[in-house]
Amino acid sequence: MIKLHDKFFKPYIKEEEILAAIDKMAKEIAEEYKDETPLFVGVLNGAFRFVADFLKAYQHPCEVSFVRLSSYQGLTSTGIVETLLDVPEEIEGKSVIILEDVVDTGRTLKQLVHLFSNTNVKEFKIGTLFYKSDVYNGEYAIDYVGLEIPDHFIVGYGLDYNELGRNLREVYQLNQTDMINLVLFGKPGAGKGTQAGFLKEKYNLRHISTGDVFRFNIKNGTELGNLAKSYMDKGDLVPDEVTIEMLKAEVEKSPDAAGFIFDGFPRTAAQAEALDNFLESKDMKINATIALEAEDDILVARLLERGKSSGRSDDQDESKIRNRFDEYNQKTAPLKAFYKAQGKFHSVNGIGEIEDITERLSKVIDSL
Repeated sequence: MIKLHDKFFKPYIKEEEILAAIDKMAKEIAEEYKDETPLFVGVLNGAFRFVADFLKAYQHPCEVSFVRLSSYQGLTSTGIVETLLDVPEEIEGKSVIILEDVVDTGRTLKQLVHLFSNTNVKEFKIGTLFYKSDVYNGEYAIDYVGLEIPDHFIVGYGLDYNELGRNLREVYQLNQTDMINLVLFGKPGAGKGTQAGFLKEKYNLRHISTGDVFRFNIKNGTELGNLAKSYMDKGDLVPDEVTIEMLKAEVEKSPDAAGFIFDGFPRTAAQAEALDNFLESKDMKINATIALEAEDDILVARLLERGKSSGRSDDQDESKIRNRFDEYNQKTAPLKAFYKAQGKFHSVNGIGEIEDITERLSKVIDSL
């Protein structure tokens, strides 16, 4: 296991397997072009190692040049492809073979094809060392493939994470098990929001409050927001599938997060199961559920004090506060059983100085 910046990566493809794939590609291309002098165009920065070893394996006359494009920042593609180094001059009448380090979404390929579209080359083909067929849009034919791989984020052998890792001799993949996903429980007044704020900063987590997500979608008139509102206007509960779709959209907004804090969802065992299924589809899981525990009388006093400034009527009436506690107990009891059965339920004392409570929560997270 290695660490680059804030992420951990585990061994994935050995150097000998990479070199064998390159040798296979070189022989395949030589079979077609050994009687002419093709121009190999490497795509910088990622393909420099690949091109160097490919040329060692290609023992026939050839020319080589490079172009440079960029669409990645961190772990994700920006969707905007920039040309940083243009096509070589005097390529008219030549057979051009692009050598890419990795083909995934196909955005850079589209720009590459555009770069060569106004040139009078004899022939234009595309080869890639790594090919993520699951996510490639299929717009252009990939003529030569070294290794077909799943859609994992990889580094090494020229590929980088924020410019680190290019010099690694083997290929490593992002260790997804390092992601920390939490469900945070707590009665009204237990300090969930305050603690979530500290935890998301300390662990680079994304705090997803279901209430905030609903308000955002409804306020901005998103498709899911309008759908949720249609149920609410009729006095019906919003189906779990709609809520899950909203959460899915929030998760996908933050691909660089080290994990997520789910607050306000799940509220039932069925929702917990639905959340597990969704996260599993993303190669993720809930690592722990943490309940901030506090005596009712202390929380009542807190909320009544908060009610003096919050303006919330349900923070100003003790009977309403205690009704909310009863509702919480009824709803969370099955959830506690659900997560206890998975060995993921943790109870933390929510009384004391804010810093002390954060420390208690951190001990649980650090032990995961």
